[in-house]
Amino acid sequence: MMKALMPVIMASILGIYGLVIGVLINGSISSDGTYEFYSASLHFAAGLCVGIGSLSAGYVIGDIGNIGAYAFVNNPKLFIMFVFLLIFAEILGLYGLIMAIVLFTYSNSK
Repeated sequence: MMKALMPVIMASILGIYGLVIGVLINGSISSDGTYEFYSASLHFAAGLCVGIGSLSAGYVIGDIGNIGAYAFVNNPKLFIMFVFLLIFAEILGLYGLIMAIVLFTYSNSK
């Protein structure tokens, strides 16, 4: 039973990536009303990077979870390969998070 929850756990991590970038961007916006277009554009691009990366990773995790659940019921030896495929799918979201952090640091450097 717990083996079938692995895709759900991996997909929930993707939401944390978006939360991290949201908190970083919210903390960098000043309260005095000045928000430059350059910083706003980079913050928007950072949000898009983490959003599209997490969306694509979530889609792949869903497909792997669907196929893998049926596969390792018949052959329990496939569970390790199933976990590796889920990790490789999670890397798509992690790449989006890394790109978003790089864009966020560029917005604060100017």
